[in-house]
Amino acid sequence: MDELAPPHPALLPAGLRDLLPHEAQAEAASVAAIMAVFASHGYARVKPPLMEFEDGMLAGAGAATADQIFRIMDPDSHRMMGLRADMTPQVARIAATRLAGSPRPLRLSYAGECIRVRGQRDADRQVPQAGIELIGADSAAADAEAMLVAVEALAALGLARLSLDLTLPALTPALLDEAGLAGTRRDALARALDRKDAAAVGEHGGALAPMLTDLLLAAGPAPDALAALRRATLPAPMRALAGRLEEVACLLRAQAPQLRVTIDPLEFRGFRYHTGIAVTVFAPGRHEELGRGGRYLSGGGEPATGMTLFADAVLRAAPTPPVRPCILVPAGTDPAASRALRREFATVAALEPCDEEAEAMRLGCSHVLRDGVPQPLGAR
Repeated sequence: MDELAPPHPALLPAGLRDLLPHEAQAEAASVAAIMAVFASHGYARVKPPLMEFEDGMLAGAGAATADQIFRIMDPDSHRMMGLRADMTPQVARIAATRLAGSPRPLRLSYAGECIRVRGQRDADRQVPQAGIELIGADSAAADAEAMLVAVEALAALGLARLSLDLTLPALTPALLDEAGLAGTRRDALARALDRKDAAAVGEHGGALAPMLTDLLLAAGPAPDALAALRRATLPAPMRALAGRLEEVACLLRAQAPQLRVTIDPLEFRGFRYHTGIAVTVFAPGRHEELGRGGRYLSGGGEPATGMTLFADAVLRAAPTPPVRPCILVPAGTDPAASRALRREFATVAALEPCDEEAEAMRLGCSHVLRDGVPQPLGAR
């Protein structure tokens, strides 16, 4: 019986991939530009570890990521550790512990990789994130600020035409609770709402069906959805959230009239720990999420809101960044001359005398330094 061939050394686990030079460079530059915008709005950068003890990682909002983390036994303490699947709970932990005495509202930013058991976008399991958290403020102004700062960061990458889809993830569970729905009927109605199936909502919704159908069909431009929410008979806490949603929509319209703002009142998919207004960011003509965020409870029940941008999705949507031209520098070139060239070029030094034109072409350079003057390849 033939033995199985060993796997190719380049084979990676499903959902993981290498970034080659141009991809890695573009991602690093994009994240740097995003973080620069965050810093310009007073968001101070923190850097949580890739792994933490499981019990700390799953505290508070982190409990919602329990089914997404890889677990590893720590050989020193013999305690279980987890690889982070989302950075927001880690930032919330830092705010509630190391920065508990810092003035509020506390503005923090972060960037790094997350590893998930199951992928969401294009089956990716390694997800680069860059985001902000605004902790200690419970207001429409705070919600709008987090969204608008994220929009500005995306605009810095050339993504000027964006759409914000606002929702209230807690609304659907609250309505089902208020109606006393449980068991298979509740599950069937939740599935129908998740699938936007108006016929199934009518079948399983009972007395709630007319209102749920109205809210379901009103999803779209903000004015229509807000009007449907005003007509709906909502539990008191949800009525207050609907009012907050209208405040936020008004602030967005006033401060960024170019934004397309839509509202889907009953959307709840993927919002695992959000308690108030949540948002998903899209680019026109693309179904892939560029980011998402919203209001949640930080450590100790402290109010917080934030936004997370997905660097890989952002890169796929953004205009291709310009590539810095490379110039071959002959062996023995004065280092001061090479430093001067790096204001415009990436310098590639020939390590020994060679046919400089051929070497530049072989190494992918667009220019070569001849007699102290940068010249395009082929210009002799």
